[in-house]
Amino acid sequence: MIEIDGSYGEGGGQILRTSLSLSCLFNRPFRIFNIRKNRPKPGLMPQHLTSVKAAQMISDAEMTGGQIGSTELTFSPREVKSGSFTFDVGTAGSTALIMQTLLPALIFSQEKATITLRGGTHVPFSPSFHYLDGIFIPWLKRLGMEVRLSIEAYGFYPKGGGVIAAEIFPAGEIEPLRVTERGKVIGVYGYSGVGNLPLTIAERQRRGCVERIESSYPGKFPIDIELQEVPTPGQGTFIFLGAEAERVRAGFTGIGERGKRAEIVGEEAANEFLDYYAADAALDPHLPDQLVLYLSMCRESSEFTTSRITQHLLTNLWAIGRFHKFDYAVEGEIGRSGKVKVN
Repeated sequence: MIEIDGSYGEGGGQILRTSLSLSCLFNRPFRIFNIRKNRPKPGLMPQHLTSVKAAQMISDAEMTGGQIGSTELTFSPREVKSGSFTFDVGTAGSTALIMQTLLPALIFSQEKATITLRGGTHVPFSPSFHYLDGIFIPWLKRLGMEVRLSIEAYGFYPKGGGVIAAEIFPAGEIEPLRVTERGKVIGVYGYSGVGNLPLTIAERQRRGCVERIESSYPGKFPIDIELQEVPTPGQGTFIFLGAEAERVRAGFTGIGERGKRAEIVGEEAANEFLDYYAADAALDPHLPDQLVLYLSMCRESSEFTTSRITQHLLTNLWAIGRFHKFDYAVEGEIGRSGKVKVN
């Protein structure tokens, strides 16, 4: 049984999610302790427990420690099943992170699978639905995998209630990723949305975003941000900003919250884009740790630059290496741009 120290590196929920993914994929049992030890509230929260139970369902796994607050878990999977599955976080916990837990095992199964997830779709500290659909999924397609996403309802903190669905098609060989230059940024696009709130808030978010970009690079990029009123059982706002360059696509999200001015939400997404643009690297800082799991299973070597090396990336590389052998090298300091090689 593989032993995993959940306090390693960044010490958050990603170690657990990666362990669940690869345990199901490789049919290898593991024991994880010190789960989320470096967080203010250690142990399993509802979102993490949903990932655990979802992984258990698709693999018919035996486990111990699967309850709220648990800091230790053992997980012994059997064969991964295809079919249609529905999972409900019950809170505004991230549907994106649950999907990413299940995706590696399901995408390498022999049949198409469909998963429906209920919870948060645009919440802090996780990829938004728009980032998944507009950035992550197209990059997976570039690596040879096909996933189709749809959204029925949006979920914001604290009510949640969002609904997304994913059709996951069986994948073959993973294609290598070799992209060290971004190329010229052709344009910036995006969506500024509100749910059960005045559309003027979305307009202010858009204005804050555009004015921030224009103050640094007046007239340099075509900017097209669409206003949206979205269905949700609660209330919330978001802005998603995509950057289309000659060789890559990158994404950045701002999330509204009570007491935060709409213009600040827009400026936050704009600042993320401006940091990315100034770094002159290929991948945005959120993408590398999401892709390296797949690149680690490619028969050929991959190499890419990123606008920011993160502790999240380094921790995930370590966690992947607990389940199967692969070589990697990271050039650059945490918090700065750098290059990643995966063999």
